[in-house]
Amino acid sequence: MPRRSPEDRSPSQVDVARAAGVSAQTVSRVISGNSNVRPETARRVMTAVDAVGYRLHAAAASLASGRTRTLGVILVSSGRYSTSAILLGVEAVAAESGYTVTTASVPQHSAPAAFVEAFERLERQGSEGIVFLAPVGYLAEALGARTERTPTVGHRQSDSTGIDALVDQRAIARMATEYLLELGHRSVWHVSGDEFWQESKARREEWEAVLEEHGITPPPVIPADWSPESGYRAGRTLAAIPDATAVFVSSDEMAFGVIRALHEAGRIVPDEISVASVDDIALAAYAAPALTTVRQPFEQVGRATATRVIEMIEKREPGATERLHPELIVRASTAPPKTARDKQSLSK
Repeated sequence: MPRRSPEDRSPSQVDVARAAGVSAQTVSRVISGNSNVRPETARRVMTAVDAVGYRLHAAAASLASGRTRTLGVILVSSGRYSTSAILLGVEAVAAESGYTVTTASVPQHSAPAAFVEAFERLERQGSEGIVFLAPVGYLAEALGARTERTPTVGHRQSDSTGIDALVDQRAIARMATEYLLELGHRSVWHVSGDEFWQESKARREEWEAVLEEHGITPPPVIPADWSPESGYRAGRTLAAIPDATAVFVSSDEMAFGVIRALHEAGRIVPDEISVASVDDIALAAYAAPALTTVRQPFEQVGRATATRVIEMIEKREPGATERLHPELIVRASTAPPKTARDKQSLSK
């Protein structure tokens, strides 16, 4: 057979070392999962791996190091935009740090045993750490010592699994509710998310607290389950309440359904009823009318979560956890109530 020319050969670790400006030994340590390498050096090496097209042989590296460099992610198969957006942040940090990601989906409203099975399945597949993109607070007892043997982190608040609430969900509800009251609305209705999730409960409780601080008795909560269909059903309920002039909806996806139902019932948004929601997904700016919403930094949440679990795996001192701040994005779906606008017109 003809001899392969140097130009045709596959890139080697020497090529990676040259591109990264480090020794071949350092490249070998990074690829084999040796934790005795500075994170910034490891990131530079992995960038060079991509740049020169070096093919990582994961199985061989795992055998050599006893490590898989795999993160497991448990998520609820609800189709929510937020879960996908957070997962992007997790995958970005994993790639930068030389890890791969494998996922396990659990149907919404599953019993704790389903989450435990997913956790153990990811462990069997070699996950060195596990990220929960799911409401794990109530799962602490079921998970038990598993979270001690396998580093476990998530972005939902929990007292028992080492999970930080990176974004203050109560602040989100306060921003939206107070903004609607400042516009002049006498009360604010609420379409809640699924009570299966801690964030839904936190938003509902803070919405109630804000109204009570203003001397307003909270109206009955209109329950929903995060889906646009449930938002549509909630919107039909809301459309039949003549004195409802403002509503805080617990997600953009539900708000789309609410607005559709109000439109079909002849309730004009925002002339007759203002709608504010949560998330600021990509479609929010293109709704009709464009949606006023509280933006959550989903990718940053994913990045922070993945960073923390990798720190735990590599037994590094955790960096400072930066609290991520929501932001009110005002668009065309909110306005002062008719009575307030009429008074403004008369005063001009």
